[in-house]
Amino acid sequence: MSKGSYVIDAHPDASSNALPTAVEAMLRLDHPIKTKATRWAAEALATDDLIERDRRSEFWVEGWRRCADFGVQGATVDPAHGGRGMDTAEALLLFEGLGYGSPDQGLVFGVACQTWAVIAALEAGGSPEQLQALLPGMCAGDIIGAFAMTELESGSDTYALSTTATEIDGGYRLDGRKAYVTLAPVADVVIMFATVDPALGRWGITAFVVETDRPGVDIDLGREKMGLRTTPFGDVLLDGVEVPETAILGKVGSGGAIFNAAMESERAFLFALQLGQLERQLDDAVAYARQRRQFGRPIGDFQAVAHRIADMKARHEKARLLLYKTALQRSLRQPASLSAALTKLAATEGAIASGLDAVMIMGARGYLTEGGVERELRSAVGGAIYSGTSDIQRNIIARLLGVGA
Repeated sequence: MSKGSYVIDAHPDASSNALPTAVEAMLRLDHPIKTKATRWAAEALATDDLIERDRRSEFWVEGWRRCADFGVQGATVDPAHGGRGMDTAEALLLFEGLGYGSPDQGLVFGVACQTWAVIAALEAGGSPEQLQALLPGMCAGDIIGAFAMTELESGSDTYALSTTATEIDGGYRLDGRKAYVTLAPVADVVIMFATVDPALGRWGITAFVVETDRPGVDIDLGREKMGLRTTPFGDVLLDGVEVPETAILGKVGSGGAIFNAAMESERAFLFALQLGQLERQLDDAVAYARQRRQFGRPIGDFQAVAHRIADMKARHEKARLLLYKTALQRSLRQPASLSAALTKLAATEGAIASGLDAVMIMGARGYLTEGGVERELRSAVGGAIYSGTSDIQRNIIARLLGVGA
């Protein structure tokens, strides 16, 4: 395979064609962007050592660079900054294909976090100088970014930060500890959220671009976790880290708005990967149910198995329609917070339920490590936690409907 032979080009007029692209994506499971990405991922991201890398929680640097060469990290980035300039629906089709074709859910999850959270935050608040300094390298796979908001005592209570930013001559001094930061052990830069004054609540939250080689930055070697093990995460410790004023992303006090913009993007679109996974699990389950015979009949003839497959199909369709509805709303600049929360809830809880169904349909084959089905189930569980837990999504949905606290 020649380098770049699979690179996907953006639509020549992506902005004016966002609506028909999203509608077409809803209606076509075989969209060419998606199928091209599926074929590429199945070829380029499949390795014989995945089981061992998963056991060792090992990040695959070469896989990251292959994704960059294919144009994944820069899918939505302006070509002026080294990206592909794809509209939202086109990028979602790309990630949906990756989710279907890649057996390494951890790797593509890390890439998606880069695209839908780190780059989204930079685009929401970055200065022209910051964008030029970081986006070309991120698109090329040379710079890895992390997104650090969560703390040990501040998870769902987002703005109760203890990480502080104290003004000093020419800049700020950062002190604190961030927890469970995806890609932290391999990151070159971190989008760091700190408060300039805890009394100000969300209005004191400020975002900074912090290089991980700055004096006072200490990143642990990572934490063992249930799934998504091939993308590392860990804690970031800040001990008197001095940064210039030019490190501020946006302006002082705008960190809450930048965080919300990035989280809505991640909450809505990161889970295109799980749509691809849901579809592949469904296809595998159907194929297995047709060929596996018990009591002289294919097991798909039994109602218990057939109903599991029907439920898997319903979950996939529901999540997919919600995803592209959210893409439509974003393209039309309509409010999308409700659809984003619904999308995350449907995709993540659907992935867990369908993962369990896949194991039950395939029996011992699904339970064995070598089949990969149990690894997908382990990885799916994380989706109910990161980017806001399922309970937080229900809170958001209820609040937007005018009920709840």
